[in-house]
Amino acid sequence: MPDIRRNFLGQRVRLAFRLTPAVSLAIVLVAASSFAQNRPQVSLETSETLFTVLTAINTCGYDQELSASDPLRTQIRSEVAKAVENTAGAQEVIAPMCLFYRQHQVPEPAHDLSQYVSLALYLEEPSAFALKVKQTELPPDAETVAGMVPLMQAFYEKIGLHAIWERHRARYTELTEVYHAPLAKMTFDTEIYLKYPSAGYLGRQFTVYLDAMGAPGQTNARNYASDYYVVISPTTSTAIKMQQIRHTYLHYLLDPLALKNGDSFKRLEPLLGAVENAPMDEAFKSNISLLVTECLIRAIEERLTKIPEAERAQGIDESDKEGYVLTRYFYNALDKFEKDPAGMRNAYADLVGSIEVGKEMKRVSQIQFAGEAAPELLHLAGSRNQHLLLNAERRLAAGDPETAQKLAQKALDDQEEDAGRALFILAEVATANRDMEGARTYFERALQLAHEPKVIAWSHIYLGRIFDLKEDRLAAVDQYRAALSAAGGALPEAKLAAQRGLEQPYEPPVAKQPE
Repeated sequence: MPDIRRNFLGQRVRLAFRLTPAVSLAIVLVAASSFAQNRPQVSLETSETLFTVLTAINTCGYDQELSASDPLRTQIRSEVAKAVENTAGAQEVIAPMCLFYRQHQVPEPAHDLSQYVSLALYLEEPSAFALKVKQTELPPDAETVAGMVPLMQAFYEKIGLHAIWERHRARYTELTEVYHAPLAKMTFDTEIYLKYPSAGYLGRQFTVYLDAMGAPGQTNARNYASDYYVVISPTTSTAIKMQQIRHTYLHYLLDPLALKNGDSFKRLEPLLGAVENAPMDEAFKSNISLLVTECLIRAIEERLTKIPEAERAQGIDESDKEGYVLTRYFYNALDKFEKDPAGMRNAYADLVGSIEVGKEMKRVSQIQFAGEAAPELLHLAGSRNQHLLLNAERRLAAGDPETAQKLAQKALDDQEEDAGRALFILAEVATANRDMEGARTYFERALQLAHEPKVIAWSHIYLGRIFDLKEDRLAAVDQYRAALSAAGGALPEAKLAAQRGLEQPYEPPVAKQPE
């Protein structure tokens, strides 16, 4: 299945230099480890899996904001209804699926959609719709509705939903085109403001999915391990939800800085007691790192939004009343940041380190908190038993391979999380430590136990590049072919990397020579 995507960060210029045999394996291995960081970082996509999940619940009565949705949603619902009517035995397939849907409906409409979005993000492409992880490793909301999968699969096959999807692919492409330029501008403007590009730094993924079958007034954002997702639905108007997307993108850019500077938050913890009666989500009242990051993001948003100063002041007041009490400090501190040539990566420690706890505690004591707060957009959705590997991946992304190794090894020893994924992280750590043979061993062990396509595909690619570096081209080609097979249509970055590996032997980027 071809993907509808665009790389907003531009194509890398590949330098045509070849390393000499005298270059040490240590140097080339470091270069080899950068391949994941050179992937396209931001993509705008559609997904047949997401389409199928949302169409299934539409068929079962989900009609939130139907009148405000793009007409395509009504058209698809009509075509599905007609297919059901004209397909013998369709009702026998739909009845148990819709019974399951009704039994798992929740009073809050936003949560009704949210749990199925979470599920869709953890499913492979049709027609198998296999889980990407063990069911016990799903986020709690997705695990609640995981029983929908076999019922939805039968529905998909019985009424020929793939044909309906294919009929409307061109319209889906038109809808995504509306977002291409604004999304490119938003990412560019945000990175310019922070004074650093994400390309080549984070090595993670930020994906915006667009699907017509959801409520257009709801935006679902997720942070799963090191990847961030935003799911949106078009409306009948031309309004674009760039503010919500930018909020998640700021998390994508700034969360690693909080992890990297984690030791600096301890002295700020007294502020948690000062906001215990605030109406914001409980997570912010128990984790100072989350609170600091959210306040910084809100301050940046106020700075970036082109509104009168009076409206900005009102927004900061509202943040105070909801409990995000450091927003005001960061808003004022960013004035100095904007005038300084240093980027956020270099300025972050000083921004956090300059917070005067006593002064802020005194100010917070004067705030009268509101009765309620807007819910946080981004779901920090780890599964119940996924904390070790989630934290390991975050520590690795933050440049702390030592802690990542300890967490991944503990997950492997405890045998409560995905062993294949734990071994993959250990292989990445070995790569970061320039241990080529150790990396090879861990990647090979990961392939023996992994069931997540992303882990399988990238393990093969890593191994292919290692074999290329060892000048064993036949073995490398076998690995790239295996990666291509594992990537399918759901992992376009891995597919592209595998295709490049098949076309020519891997050559690591040339390290920049000191001036």
